[in-house]
Amino acid sequence: MLARPAAAIPPGQFYEPKWDGFRSIVFRDGDEVEIGSRKERPMTRYFPELVEAVRAHFPPRAVIDGEIVIAGEAGLDFWALQQRIHPAASRVARLAAETPASFIAFDLLALGDEDLTERPFAERRAALERALADAGPPVHLTPITRDQAVAQQWFERFEGAGLDGLIAKRPDLTYQPDKRVMTKIKHVRTADCVLAGYRVHKSAPDAIGSLLLGLYIDDAAPPSPWSSEHGRLASVGVIGAFPMQRRRELFAELQPLVVDFADHPWHWAAELAVAPEGGSRWNPKMDLSFVPLRPERVVEVRYDYLEGARFRHPPQFVRWRPDRDPQSCGYAQLDRPVAYDLDAVLAGRVA
Repeated sequence: MLARPAAAIPPGQFYEPKWDGFRSIVFRDGDEVEIGSRKERPMTRYFPELVEAVRAHFPPRAVIDGEIVIAGEAGLDFWALQQRIHPAASRVARLAAETPASFIAFDLLALGDEDLTERPFAERRAALERALADAGPPVHLTPITRDQAVAQQWFERFEGAGLDGLIAKRPDLTYQPDKRVMTKIKHVRTADCVLAGYRVHKSAPDAIGSLLLGLYIDDAAPPSPWSSEHGRLASVGVIGAFPMQRRRELFAELQPLVVDFADHPWHWAAELAVAPEGGSRWNPKMDLSFVPLRPERVVEVRYDYLEGARFRHPPQFVRWRPDRDPQSCGYAQLDRPVAYDLDAVLAGRVA
């Protein structure tokens, strides 16, 4: 079951934190445990510690919807979570011990022989609380409230623990797979970024595929593993949601800015033949070569939050900023959430 975005918290609903991890449905039937992704891909082998936790904390037969997360020193650590999807069993076992995952339960779909998906969410939530009443870490029951003022506080405070906003669910909501019947409220901000390069569209050599964005490193910049070695312009993400006609127009507009790598802040990328972020977070074999541009244009983008030194999700184009000096586009302009104790959220100590 999916969520549609909203700009404000809707009244009269149940409210939960929006976790930033791998959405998963867990099936238990005695000793048999299966973990499936939102796209129905098998995830069981990547999280052996959760298989044991499910056997220890779930009812004997149950299907529970939730989120797999990893808690790091500064909150949720999505990068560490990504590292768990690896073909080598030895690496999976090592990371399961070094960076163990947790499962955040937020919906009960079946219990024993009973299919609960046609029951209203208020009943499913009550049944979930009973089913996991004796559960303990690393299995957690997501906090929930019906108080809109409390939900607003969560929205403002929990971001400091790495959470992603709020989910709102109607009390009478049945479980409807693949339908956007929940509501998600996420943080929305804007930033002025330096245009540093582009990738060609995979189906049109005269069209832009994506635009590479940078921010200049200043006193507010978070630690980055490569920026101190390779210059003052940090790679922060890409934008690419343009109609095909606009992609071709941009390709023509940007040709006068094309430069050799030797004259570009990311000149070292020519030797790596990849983008400055060092490889796709989802597909390490993806071709990330790019065309460098003189860093003279500024683009305003809409984003939700940073993960480390980069935008967590792909930002969206807002407008060009010809009035903005590229050298002024640094991290100091970005909002910084106040740190919040993730353990308190996991433990439900959020009143």
